[in-house]
Amino acid sequence: MNHRLGAGIAAIAASLAVTSAQAAQLSGAGGTAIYPVLSQWAAAYAKATGDQINYQPIGSGGGIEQIERKTVSFGNTDKPLMPDELAKNNLVQFPQVIISIVPVVNIKGIKSGDLVLDGPTLADIYLGNIKLWDDPAIKKLNAQAPLPHQAISVVHRADGSGTTFNFADYLSKVSPEWKQKVGEDTSIQWPVGVGGKGNAGVAANVQQIDGAIGYVEYAYAMENHLVYTNMVNSAGKQVAPTMEAFQAAAELADFGKVQNFYLILTDQPGDKTWPITAATYMLLRKDSNPEQNALTLKFLDWCLRDGQKQAAALDYVPMPESVVKQIEASWTADLKAPDGKPEWIAAAK
Repeated sequence: MNHRLGAGIAAIAASLAVTSAQAAQLSGAGGTAIYPVLSQWAAAYAKATGDQINYQPIGSGGGIEQIERKTVSFGNTDKPLMPDELAKNNLVQFPQVIISIVPVVNIKGIKSGDLVLDGPTLADIYLGNIKLWDDPAIKKLNAQAPLPHQAISVVHRADGSGTTFNFADYLSKVSPEWKQKVGEDTSIQWPVGVGGKGNAGVAANVQQIDGAIGYVEYAYAMENHLVYTNMVNSAGKQVAPTMEAFQAAAELADFGKVQNFYLILTDQPGDKTWPITAATYMLLRKDSNPEQNALTLKFLDWCLRDGQKQAAALDYVPMPESVVKQIEASWTADLKAPDGKPEWIAAAK
């Protein structure tokens, strides 16, 4: 696969330059994990409709803050908000696509798939308990790999990040020490390492630092030609980061049984599942201008339906039709204009 973030950024910049008197101007902010596909969606949508989407990839924490402050049309977060937080801030949320998070390394002589890690070992690396690449715990998992006697340079996110939330949530599930000492949130107190801003910042640091390990959304690993590791999942099976493994985890997401689509997808059961997957969510305000919400929903529905090929091409897992129908039903129920009519019906006309 040969997709380039630079091309996506250029495309969205070009689309923003083509305006008309009738074109809608929508703004969004939030996670960087969705940005590779969202930039393509925005460019294609502008070409098809003339509507312009300006998205700021500032991290999930920033996306939550921006929508709470009413400064954007929609927010994005890889950490779903609890029902009480949604109610407090007059928000609705719904999943847009499934993302997958992968460990990436920069070790001389190691190619993608040469190295395998399990959850406890990954946690010990990020706790600072494992400091060298030829540590016995890593060598036990990689008897044939040419592991150097070299210090591990840990790279993590410096900004509030839903990618971090899901990565840390996974480590909390596989390591009692991590759960007790660090826990999970969009921003955490890292025991060791250096920070990078956004998925792009982590990717850049891993590329530049010999002996580094980091974690990024899979599209960034592919775009930047990073060396990814395989993982041992909850069934004890070694899996590579592939669409099949991502889909295996996504298939276990039953959004119909939870409130406000709140679902954490890390460490799912099954022989073929990738262990660090997540839904990435869009946030809208119930009290936004009804016309703005209607236009925003029109764009996001286009992404859910017409943007699936672009998502799959970048190895995101699109939402199945059954979930898309649940999402659209939630718009009808939860987003009402002052006259009581659903904003989504207005958007669909």
